[in-house]
Amino acid sequence: MAEFLANPPAQAIGLAVPSMPVGSPGMEYEGKFMPYKVMQLNKDGTTEVYAAIESSAAAVVLA
Repeated sequence: MAEFLANPPAQAIGLAVPSMPVGSPGMEYEGKFMPYKVMQLNKDGTTEVYAAIESSAAAVVLA
């Protein structure tokens, strides 16, 4: 997410991870992991996938 903060897309206002998936940063539990998507929230009210996190190793890199 450092990339987003350093160079946010012009239409973006933030990022969100819906549903609090197990294994996402802050939601770690007994080494379990559920793949999840980081959604970009846009100024016009739309959303789009910013990143698809498929492994716990990828989650650590994005934190």
